[in-house]
Amino acid sequence: MAALVRKESYQVVRDPSSILIAFVLPLILLFLFGYGVSLDTTQTRIGLVVEEATPLTRDLAASFQASRYFAVVNGRDRREFEDDLVLGRVRGIVVVPARFAADHAAGRQPAVQVIVDGSDPNTANFVQNYAQGTVANWERQRTVEGQGQPPAIAAQQRFWFNPELTSRNFLVPGSIAIVMTLVGTLLTLVVAREWERGTMEAMMATPVSAAELLAGKLLPYFILGLTSMTLCVLLAVFLFGVPFRGSVVALYALSAIFLMPALGQGLVISAVTKNQFLASQLALITAFLPAFLLSGFLFEINSMPTVIQWITYIVPARYLIPSLQTVFLAGDIWPMFGRAIAVMFLIGCVFFALAARSTRKRIG
Repeated sequence: MAALVRKESYQVVRDPSSILIAFVLPLILLFLFGYGVSLDTTQTRIGLVVEEATPLTRDLAASFQASRYFAVVNGRDRREFEDDLVLGRVRGIVVVPARFAADHAAGRQPAVQVIVDGSDPNTANFVQNYAQGTVANWERQRTVEGQGQPPAIAAQQRFWFNPELTSRNFLVPGSIAIVMTLVGTLLTLVVAREWERGTMEAMMATPVSAAELLAGKLLPYFILGLTSMTLCVLLAVFLFGVPFRGSVVALYALSAIFLMPALGQGLVISAVTKNQFLASQLALITAFLPAFLLSGFLFEINSMPTVIQWITYIVPARYLIPSLQTVFLAGDIWPMFGRAIAVMFLIGCVFFALAARSTRKRIG
């Protein structure tokens, strides 16, 4: 066993691809996720149409211009922005009608029209909601200054754990799980190369069991995976400024258990395909894509079809991503972590059993 671990450690040190997968690939992916993926929409370009310039409408227009969510282009007629909306140069048109001031003075509910491009539902909902929020904040400010009617109910919002609502604070911890999925699976694909070169048969001729052979091969990659995770966490905290409110014990417990199904899946793929190129393609299809699309990282699982929701239960990243987000933003919540650890351990045992069966020594 010690000889196997020592041999595999030498191979890791001498193999440039393992170092690239463990240290360079996580850096690239984390930079892409940290800087390239963002759900924060700011400075969305809109056209603002004020059909009749009055002190009231100019005050409302100033609220839109002062908002950090909008880059405002002013106009006097909505037809000025129709082509811009079709071509995507503006994402919405806010129209303050000519009767706005008269309706407001008469005590009637004035209307503001918001025209958006429905071909991009996320941006359309953003423009609509923040336009309504800007109007509501403007009316609330006038109430404070004594120029408007007080609202019947004043709602006070409070956001726990991520008060700035910064998407990076939950995307970066989630991206660490995606990176660990890919790194853990790809690290073990060097086993497929041994099958290609015929050295795996020589290893199977040694007096070790299949379980010992797998354990001896996995231990160096397990340590390499944890080292890669540590690098990602340091970047998340010190480069991206993500708060870390949990404990190091919880972080490493979750990461160590998650590496079991990640490395085990790589071993199964390597043992079944025995071809490095085919194994890498299967790793992307069966590990990276499900972790990215079916784990709740970007898409809400509850909004998926029921059949797809059932499939997500066998995706290990589904359990690691919310756990890592909790460790970073909320702290240690062990009842939640215990369930995630148990499920990931079970999935890992299944993969290891399949890998051991595929690589079991044949006698006679």
